[in-house]
Amino acid sequence: MKKIFLQLGEEIVKIHLPDNIEILSTNQPSLLSNPAVAIQKALENSIASPGLDRIIEQKLERNPKAKAVVVISDNTRPVPYKGESGILWPIIEKLLSHNISKERILILVATGTHRPLSEKELRQMIDPRVFNYNIPIKNHDCEDKDNLTYLGKTNRGSLIYINRDYIEADIKILTGLVETHFMAGASGGRKSICPGLIGKESIYIFHGAPILASPKASDLIIDENPCHQEALEVAKKVGVDYIVNVTLNQNFKLTGVFAGDLEEAHKQAVNYIAKNVAIPLEKKYDIVITHAGFVGINHYQAAKAAVVAIPALKTESKLIMIANNTDIDLIGSKNYRQVLSLFKSIGVKKFTQLILSPKWKFIPDQWQVQMWARLFSKIPQENFIYYSPRISPEDYKIIPGIDGNMFLPMDKRYKGTLRDIPQIIENIINKIDKEFEKKGKKEVNIAFLNDGPYGVLVKV
Repeated sequence: MKKIFLQLGEEIVKIHLPDNIEILSTNQPSLLSNPAVAIQKALENSIASPGLDRIIEQKLERNPKAKAVVVISDNTRPVPYKGESGILWPIIEKLLSHNISKERILILVATGTHRPLSEKELRQMIDPRVFNYNIPIKNHDCEDKDNLTYLGKTNRGSLIYINRDYIEADIKILTGLVETHFMAGASGGRKSICPGLIGKESIYIFHGAPILASPKASDLIIDENPCHQEALEVAKKVGVDYIVNVTLNQNFKLTGVFAGDLEEAHKQAVNYIAKNVAIPLEKKYDIVITHAGFVGINHYQAAKAAVVAIPALKTESKLIMIANNTDIDLIGSKNYRQVLSLFKSIGVKKFTQLILSPKWKFIPDQWQVQMWARLFSKIPQENFIYYSPRISPEDYKIIPGIDGNMFLPMDKRYKGTLRDIPQIIENIINKIDKEFEKKGKKEVNIAFLNDGPYGVLVKV
């Protein structure tokens, strides 16, 4: 048996898999030997832009009382905002060094349409010096119309409503993580603005069914990606002075810092990750095992891992996904639950027809169910097994696929512990092996996607 370590958010689970399993992994980039120095160099020697100090000076020359906003990601992205690789405090420190008072600095959490973060969650992810200096922190609220500014429409017709605090700031700085993204091609850059700081009404076209039905709205596709194009158009309309984006390895250690111009710094980061996240795929498999990674804090976020697995699947393949959903909403928002339940009841064909119909009334978070639909256009729901220990029997009823608890003895089901994951995987594989054996299949090909949602399978 092969020993494997599953990285599920903050938890690591050891499992054993059959010797004949093929482990598909990304290339692991080199770590930065001195993250703090690398961050400072990036802020000084910026990409297609003056350094951050000069950006701040230019703004203060125009307005000595200039206000600054630093946009950060929420807790669905493992951006290093504290510790030796922390990118937030070096930015704040530069603002303070130019005599911009703490009252004129705002850290703005780009929650998009996600829920706001609690103070406890903010303290877990942000450098403690931010709190020691009483730097203001605020969650974006996509439904707070009083704090949204209308800036017109995009070429596709999206209504551009943007966070007013951001608009009113003189110095606009974005931060984020660049990783592969199954809709926008890659995260980071323009996504801090769109969807990070947009209003609820701005999402209808950007995350509408027609755009996401495009085959170009996919991992590592940028230039012809309609989702990327829409986000970039909004970001350029709103204005961005400077970005600080990072890349990480599978253990969330810093591998690159890309600071400077909105488009060029982001482009360099995307080119960098493209070299490392592509996984050569020589064949399809009977059984694929994957995990939802750090991002899989709820079922909504776990969709990323499902989409990544699709190229490795045949119509009759089985997909096993392990997740450690820990969010307040283990499934997702009320809207997501509503659309997910609808999808499970009517199936992929009717659902796709429905959301692409002109009569369909857009429901926020439908886009993530549309991503699950990509998976179930490939395999039937009964070929997908999902296990997350904290999810209740009632919630499993609205999740497409098979409840992983069914592969545990009755007395071990729904106990909320990660300890049962090895037994579940072993039992599932044994059961599927027997099913294939009855069908006369002598050899069963099994793959484990080591990086879960973070790799991209590329056919060779």
